[in-house]
Amino acid sequence: MLAAMPPSVPSPALPGDESARSRGDACPGTLRLHRADDGALARVRIPGGLLSAEQAEVLRELARRLGDDELHLTSRGNVQLRGLGERCGSELAHVLGGAGLLPSERHERARNVVASPLSGLDGRGEHDIRPWLSALDELICTSDQAADLSGRFLFALDDGRGDVGALGGDVTLTARGGDAALLRIGQGQDAVVVRAAQAPQAALAAAETFLDQAAGTGAWRVSELPGGTGRLFDTVVHRLRQAGFDPAPVTAPLPRDAGGPALGVVSGPHETAALSLGLPLGRVSAAQWQTLTDTARHHGNGELRLTPWRGVVLPGVERPKAVELLEDLKAAGLSTGPDSPWTGVGACIGRPGCAKSLDDVRATATAALGPVGALPVYWSGCARRCGHPHGEWIDVVATPEGYEISRVHGEKRDTPATVPGNPGALAAAVAAARG
Repeated sequence: MLAAMPPSVPSPALPGDESARSRGDACPGTLRLHRADDGALARVRIPGGLLSAEQAEVLRELARRLGDDELHLTSRGNVQLRGLGERCGSELAHVLGGAGLLPSERHERARNVVASPLSGLDGRGEHDIRPWLSALDELICTSDQAADLSGRFLFALDDGRGDVGALGGDVTLTARGGDAALLRIGQGQDAVVVRAAQAPQAALAAAETFLDQAAGTGAWRVSELPGGTGRLFDTVVHRLRQAGFDPAPVTAPLPRDAGGPALGVVSGPHETAALSLGLPLGRVSAAQWQTLTDTARHHGNGELRLTPWRGVVLPGVERPKAVELLEDLKAAGLSTGPDSPWTGVGACIGRPGCAKSLDDVRATATAALGPVGALPVYWSGCARRCGHPHGEWIDVVATPEGYEISRVHGEKRDTPATVPGNPGALAAAVAAARG
């Protein structure tokens, strides 16, 4: 039986909290649980969001038997189990290990990988990046050095459509035409082209080089390296050349955030279709999860793909049954089309799960739900903004005086407007900000 570490007491550090950095990051995992106000929390890493129906069933049963009977999706396509008892760690780790969801005790928090969820399904993108995904995960789990990666470090595998490439990865691979891949370190425009077959090895080499340069600095992510990423990029290129990769440095503008998959039936060049679904506020009951799992097992190819936009894609559905299945999933309370008022709406856990939150933001967001807008909107219970999106979005943050609402453009933020915590006033202000 796998040994479980005790719950971690500290919450994620605020920017600039050097005392917290000296202790290491506090990101939870499955072997190190986090103590929240609603019980212990486990974060199960799901690289690329790829789950078999059998693995999904294991998560459902754990949520029902050990947790709060719900599953919570994160902005990295991982799954959180909440409301856990503090003494359930060993059983949790044993069950997850048996399901193949814990392939390495030492690396379980380092397996942060997002991937284009529609890759290989809709005919878009340059390559199907699923082979990269399995190869990179195996490389991470067999690298002694990679075990030292922070639980916040992020790999992104983009099939060329520009979706996860805009999610702020520390190391990003983007498929290009022919037999090529673009390797980006951090969020600069300096990148390097490598052969597609060597892309996972190049990504790991970049992460290991970061660890070398981050030693003693307190940096958990590439953007936190003192002096910027120039020296890191040059060193990565040098090491790739030494390893025989023949890298070609290029200047590559950052992709614009293309957002997640459109909700509904996804068609492509195959005989089957896929269903793209949204989970309101990223939260799904065990019963709803069972519906998803049964649909994947009996009407799809037995696979679920969790997305960084807190959604689920079910591939391999027979085209004649797709619309009918979509209606069944809508009846189960899931978002099934772009007209859903939940489209683009997200929130942190808020009260009562988080002691730092100033409000039950999920209840407030539900009460203030309005028409679909052009931009995503994210509700946060405090200034930490845990799980917020990237790119351009509407920031709604609880304060002692009500809520501050502002528009975010990457690293820039408009002057916020303070709105009373009245659902009607909030709904009107958010709708105006979303456009």
